Amino acid sequence: MRLTSEIFASLLLRRVFSDGGFAAVERRGAAAAGAVFVLARDRAGGLRLFGPAPQSLASEDGDRRFVEERVADAEGLRARLAGEVRFDPDVWVVEIETEQPETYLTIADAS
Repeated sequence: MRLTSEIFASLLLRRVFSDGGFAAVERRGAAAAGAVFVLARDRAGGLRLFGPAPQSLASEDGDRRFVEERVADAEGLRARLAGEVRFDPDVWVVEIETEQPETYLTIADAS
């Protein structure tokens, strides 16, 4: 059984905070089933965006999987997320500050 979006976001924040990092919910979506996007910022200001993996890469155990999306800069990132919100108003955006977002996210193998 898959965790709700609200519980997933809460657990992600707690895990990052417990490791001494920073995390915040930038946009709260539907509690039960909103798509979750994770913005990972490193100490040098670099940005990485992780979005939900396509269904074809979903796991059978119900674990949320993510794929990294290319973003050129902060402006492009904001435009990408604004487009997603227009398409799906239930979307969540969680920002974490870490050098290793893969520690907290299950990355889908697209190869």
